[in-house]
Amino acid sequence: MDGDVLGLGDVLAEAEEASPVESVDVVARNLQKRFGADHVSFLLVDLIGEELVRLTTADGPESGHDMERVALRGSVYEKVLRSQRPHVEPDGRGGKLVVAPVTNRGDCVGVLEATLPLADDSVLRQVADAAHALAYIIVTDRRFTDLYHRARRTTTTSLAAEIQHHLLPSAACCEGAEFSVAGGLVPADDIGGDTYDYTLDREVLHLSITDAMGHDTESALLATLLLGALRGARRAGYDIAAQAHSAHRALLDHKRGLATGQLLRVTLDDGRVELINAGHPRPLLLRDGVVEELPLRPNLPFGVASPTPVVYQVQELELLPGDRLLLLTDGMQERAAADVDLPALVRETRHLHPREAVRVLVTAVRDACGGHLQDDATVLCLDWHGARNADRHVAVRDGDRGPAPSQPGDAGPA
Repeated sequence: MDGDVLGLGDVLAEAEEASPVESVDVVARNLQKRFGADHVSFLLVDLIGEELVRLTTADGPESGHDMERVALRGSVYEKVLRSQRPHVEPDGRGGKLVVAPVTNRGDCVGVLEATLPLADDSVLRQVADAAHALAYIIVTDRRFTDLYHRARRTTTTSLAAEIQHHLLPSAACCEGAEFSVAGGLVPADDIGGDTYDYTLDREVLHLSITDAMGHDTESALLATLLLGALRGARRAGYDIAAQAHSAHRALLDHKRGLATGQLLRVTLDDGRVELINAGHPRPLLLRDGVVEELPLRPNLPFGVASPTPVVYQVQELELLPGDRLLLLTDGMQERAAADVDLPALVRETRHLHPREAVRVLVTAVRDACGGHLQDDATVLCLDWHGARNADRHVAVRDGDRGPAPSQPGDAGPA
């Protein structure tokens, strides 16, 4: 085994010199060279979070082209993604099988899997560094190739679903010192036009959730117009009342239809929230173990014609450290999904990271509907840790989050 230390910068530099479609293989070959690794693979989480796709296997003759699918539920990979800690077990041939999370700012991209002759603490730290580097590489290189987008599609994608997917943030989760935010969307069989969005400024976190009326490509096109108007107004520096008015005028001017939604502006210095509710289902607030529906006053949905000018009322909320706020679309509550006790499930998942809580919530709704939803079901989950929380570290390496890597037989996460 090569004794050189595997530095994050070294891996990034080697990947930058390679083609964007070969950078994952660079990381795999580096692990082989440094540690005598065997059977190095990268497994990418699919679009709906049900499967992993083994995108690259550096030890085979078709390196970079293998597309094996692996079920996520109940697997060791699910355990690794939930805990964000590497897993180590004997490989049956005298070596060690290591699985490490590939995560960027809280967004789970997939897992790195390798069989190593030795997996001591030093090696595990370097494998964790390689997985950390791989996350940055993929986030960068997926701008230049369809390889990762194509691999995540484990089912046929309709035109409406393709449009809807590209309206969502490129990362479903983001970590900050003050907050964690994660979104999830279960599309209906006939796409229903849901979107969620977030973006971070120096002093403010912006959030939105919207539900464009209709189905299939018509709702997808309406959602495109709506979200384009909201993002354009936000990027122009408009306050949320002006953003809401911009979206409203866009739907009226183009006569595309109606949409409900909520816009939030969270001030990072003090946790103060400005909200607009455009005819949308009320959010849920988890505070001190109690789940309550926020009593927001509704405004008209976007695009509703009115004989008098529509004014969107800005309401306020103060977040406290430890609060969890969930924005929902009506697909989380309608028809068969109504069988899911959302407040109870929110309480039961309060100790999970937002990305895992979201996954539990949307999976429960999907299962209640037998996998066939009549309307899109979407949730956006915000955890508020506290203003300028200096004690919270969000750039922790995946392998340095606390206890030692999990071993076979360890209890999984709650």
